[in-house]
Amino acid sequence: MEPLGATSVFLVICVSCLLFLSAWRKVSGSGKLPPGPVAFPLIGNTLQLNMRNLPQSIHELSAKYGPVFTICLGSQRVVVLYGQEAVKEALIDQGDEFSGRGKLALADKLAKGAGIIFSNGERWKQLRRFALTTLRNFGMGKKSIEERIQEEACFLVERLKKTHERPFDPTIPLTHAVSNIICSVVFGNRFDYEDQKFLAFINLTEENNELFRSFLGQVCSEQQNGQSEFTTENLLRSTLDLFLAGTGTSSTTLRHGLLILLKYPDIEAKVHEEIDRVIGRSRSPCMADRSQMPYTDAVIHEMQRFINLVPMGVPHAVTRDTHFRQYVIPKGTTIFPALQSVLGDSREFPKPEQFNPGHFLDENGAFRKSDFFMPFSAGKRICVGEGLARMEIFLILTMILQNFTLKSLVDPKDIDIASLPSLVLNAPRPYQLCVLPR
Repeated sequence: MEPLGATSVFLVICVSCLLFLSAWRKVSGSGKLPPGPVAFPLIGNTLQLNMRNLPQSIHELSAKYGPVFTICLGSQRVVVLYGQEAVKEALIDQGDEFSGRGKLALADKLAKGAGIIFSNGERWKQLRRFALTTLRNFGMGKKSIEERIQEEACFLVERLKKTHERPFDPTIPLTHAVSNIICSVVFGNRFDYEDQKFLAFINLTEENNELFRSFLGQVCSEQQNGQSEFTTENLLRSTLDLFLAGTGTSSTTLRHGLLILLKYPDIEAKVHEEIDRVIGRSRSPCMADRSQMPYTDAVIHEMQRFINLVPMGVPHAVTRDTHFRQYVIPKGTTIFPALQSVLGDSREFPKPEQFNPGHFLDENGAFRKSDFFMPFSAGKRICVGEGLARMEIFLILTMILQNFTLKSLVDPKDIDIASLPSLVLNAPRPYQLCVLPR
């Protein structure tokens, strides 16, 4: 038995070496793949990465391997694009090749390739075109959708008045308001904030967002997509995508934005001054006001930059074998366009770890646009609801600040505005505040 045992051990060692060599060749640059850390069989680079804070690990790897490198999450190979030049070159200059949707384990299990966000190929093209056309017909980019947001912002203000200056968590009222805007677009009607069916749906969307923030929701697996067609499943999933993406992102941005203003009451005071000067107190804010409010516009842009809501972007995939720089990326390879590296580029935004509205203001105090501002991603997979989200954030935030002064329960210097780290969706730390009528 002893010789057989020795032979077995020898065979195990040989097989392990072959697997290790195979994994090493996948990410070493051979075969013209981008370089990256050596991956182990089956588990890939998971032992070398901080899976609780993958964006930080990605940042550290970029310093060693440069703006284009390869990692393995389990058996799933991922090419990371780091920095504005690499992200722009891929998503915009080579938009067709990088327009596929990459793998997220939880999304694959739930969506099964249906809907707008996680579909691919002809299915994605048809559903995206249909969604954009339908949203425009429902008022996207028109006065009617602006009026819906203004109406909901008024309901939100009335709800905040009922707190009577007592401490409260802004998560629920902000989530209800933003979700009701989507309801008014899709169903043609809003819901009362106490409606039990509405509350049940909100709870489900919050559970969904928490799952996507979790560790298990971040680890890839493979899943086959179905056929490209307008099925009931696809239409239902597309509608759900609008709710999940539209509710979670805008409400989280607003919630984090209010926390930032609690931290910097001097910035809030300057926004109050601009609101009083441009809008006054007798009418609701409108989108036409934004061009006359450079400081408020800069504050909102800096909020979105600083919050870094989707640090790695929603995963892309290459639709065919793709030549990118000096590499060849095989068809179907998952791509992480690291939006954190664009929004946090110190060449464009000095001291990017600090919140500073001056990042979006020129020397004369006028608003300054930036090609590095990509919170909604870029290229063919840019967020379908970007226009709606921009309107929501501006109108709701200015309506709140037109009517209230924010009051922190702790000393502003003790407020931590850093996001809770996540691969999929960053979120602010839990907090409460008071709103005082102006």
